[in-house]
Amino acid sequence: MAREKTSSQGTLVMKFGGTSVGSTKAMKSAVQIVCKTKSEWQSVIVVTSALSGVTNLLLDSAEKAAQGNTQDLSMAEKKLQAAHFSIADESITDPASLARVKSEIGALISTFTTLCQAIAVLGEATPRALDAVASLGERMSVRLLSAAITSAGLSSEYVEATDLIITNRSFQNAHPDISATTKCTHQILDPLLARGVVPVVTGFIGATPEGVVTTLGRGGSDFSAAILAAVFPADDVWIWTDVDGVMTADPRLVNEARTIPEITYSEIAELAYYGAKVLHPKTVRPVIDAGIGLRICNTFNPDLPGTRLVANGHPTKVGQKREHVVRAVTAIPKQILVTIEGRGMLGVPGVAARAFAAVASTGTSVPLITQASSEQSICFAVPLESANAVVKALNKVFMNELEQRDIDRVWVTEDVTIVTVVGMGMRTTPGVAGRIFTQLGSRDINVIAIAQGSSEVSISMVVDPGATEAAVRALHDLIIQ
Repeated sequence: MAREKTSSQGTLVMKFGGTSVGSTKAMKSAVQIVCKTKSEWQSVIVVTSALSGVTNLLLDSAEKAAQGNTQDLSMAEKKLQAAHFSIADESITDPASLARVKSEIGALISTFTTLCQAIAVLGEATPRALDAVASLGERMSVRLLSAAITSAGLSSEYVEATDLIITNRSFQNAHPDISATTKCTHQILDPLLARGVVPVVTGFIGATPEGVVTTLGRGGSDFSAAILAAVFPADDVWIWTDVDGVMTADPRLVNEARTIPEITYSEIAELAYYGAKVLHPKTVRPVIDAGIGLRICNTFNPDLPGTRLVANGHPTKVGQKREHVVRAVTAIPKQILVTIEGRGMLGVPGVAARAFAAVASTGTSVPLITQASSEQSICFAVPLESANAVVKALNKVFMNELEQRDIDRVWVTEDVTIVTVVGMGMRTTPGVAGRIFTQLGSRDINVIAIAQGSSEVSISMVVDPGATEAAVRALHDLIIQ
């Protein structure tokens, strides 16, 4: 594998996503990568996601149970067993180890059934219960991957991150306590690394100080790897996925999409936030704060260099072609635009603060905000599934203003897509916005709303869902021109 080596070759954290361990072929590839890498690095820590599709199956079953539907539980059990046991049979050579792994996974599947039955009795799936259910996917996969690595000739032990990553009680989107996590991580992992063991750690999950299971948000295994790397600190983090790195666009929408060899922290942060699924948005901060390198690689094409994250302002190497101003285009579908409007809002302080406090009370994140200079309206985007809760909260907080007609109405659009162009060069290049809107206008694509971050690294536009593919392709042409 062509890899950029650090001078110390000390500690490396590698994270494998669900597709990178989700089949026998993928598991064998992941094991080969771990074995080769361990020969080049003094210490390797592996973080793994659940097998592809498992977390969705677990959570869907829990939601059905909350509605009183437990008929599909037996089928879910069989799917979980088949997925994990088939990989175990092909990846674990020692009969005793194979029997132990199957027994432990079987026990976790039984726990899943028990939890769903309890949810059905209560008629409610609380965030705490959903975290307990969702955590089971990683707890199963970590046993598989560790045993498969051992079968390949390396010493490996699995570690559940509930013993390492200590979080608050914000179930389904927990925040780590870095001080407590640092202490626990070194207590448990240092002795293993000193013996040359490869620890395989559950991604996505942590626990409160009392030991209650939490999760870090969907896709949080990237975040887990970044946290563990930061608290050591490690020398590098490699995120193994099923694409060749960060792409200039979603290849499902743009055939000409290609891998970006290097991307800055600011650019990847914008891309991760605005829908690029290659990296969890929270992953960036820990590695920046700790000064750790990060690379995104393809499990199924490990000889490719992937994408390397570099510091903002990283100079172009001698002889290297200068990158285009626009580096990538991404899209977030299934959003709703919420508008609060009224002439009585003009010059009245605190309207925005109250509006976003109401949104925050629903646990909803706002990816885009725009406001006219007249101050007679505020418009922002929220995920489609949150729209009803957000509008209800806004109507409640502005009840008096709506009755007095200071606010005329709170209304929402049909679902829309946020299309975002990203590039550090946009900050210093005049005329970029003009080129972007000319490109869209030439394709008869209507822009409903516009927002630009103060960093000037990205410009976001709201378009109708039917125009998503055309908009992404049109803007991608700015990269390949």
